[in-house]
Amino acid sequence: MNQAVIVNAKRTPIGKKNGILKGLAPHLLAAPLLTLLSKGIEEDIEDVILGNVVGPGGNIARLSVLEAGLPLSVPGFTIDRQCSAGLEAIRIACYLVQAGAGSCYLAGGVESASTSPYHKRAQFSPNRIGDPDMGIAAEYVAETYNITRTMQDEYALLSYQRSWDAFKAAHYEKEILAIDSFKRDEELYRTRNIEKLLKRAKPAFKQNGTVTAANSCGIHDGACAVIVMEEGKAHDLGFQPVLYFIDSQISGVHPNFPGIAPVPAIQKLLNRNNLTIKDIDLFEINEAFASKIVSCSHELSIPYEKLNVNGGALTIGHPYGASGAILITRLFYEV
Repeated sequence: MNQAVIVNAKRTPIGKKNGILKGLAPHLLAAPLLTLLSKGIEEDIEDVILGNVVGPGGNIARLSVLEAGLPLSVPGFTIDRQCSAGLEAIRIACYLVQAGAGSCYLAGGVESASTSPYHKRAQFSPNRIGDPDMGIAAEYVAETYNITRTMQDEYALLSYQRSWDAFKAAHYEKEILAIDSFKRDEELYRTRNIEKLLKRAKPAFKQNGTVTAANSCGIHDGACAVIVMEEGKAHDLGFQPVLYFIDSQISGVHPNFPGIAPVPAIQKLLNRNNLTIKDIDLFEINEAFASKIVSCSHELSIPYEKLNVNGGALTIGHPYGASGAILITRLFYEV
């Protein structure tokens, strides 16, 4: 079986909806990343795979390829696995390399909530099963797994502090390709009194609930991509492999509790590889809601010292289709 490796990774700054990136359609966000990552290997790229969730539809990956000035022979395809779409794009590229279908791919995701033509989300589940808004689903997770408001707020504060520490230490600079004059995530242009905001925030989705705007992520724009190669090809082209793809696992859960989905996926993955939580040094789990992270941490016994150590989406934002790829990019530079 061929060994898939990741040899480079970059993302754009993350902008608020209708913020610094509001004028850029998805292909205009993704194209600069593809241009940068493909430099010198344009003829080696066999496909470009991008995740996208909120449109505008069509094959955004192929449009981005052409916008980036890659050879006309480079195809592209766009996938939607909702908030894990960017991660799924990388996963598919790795499996294609493993199977010998190709040896060089660009993969990631892109989202522009600002330019999306859709004013409400698509249906996730039949009503007879349950199709709650994500905020209500976060409340269900908190209630079912006994995650209190205090626990959520404490994690949100930790994430905020870690994100700012990472920014001040210039860790994010390594990840980011500047777009126009924007070199940092929009949420990091000014500090907030997060402790005060957490205390004052009212339940956002349910009366007497525990999920607030302060312990939830916002709606954002952004893009991210990585180079996935077969290891021998990487060495031949002068690249140093940084991340090695070993295995992956996906898992479905009841639509009322989407935030708990990482738990069965991680459990299956560890069991199949005869590993335990103690064997893993770093975990990155998307911070859509603090209730999700706290419940996953508790159910899996992942100490916070190993989890999202440089902050995450609760502070810098969650551009749906790109967020999974951003997690991989974060690991790339943490390693």
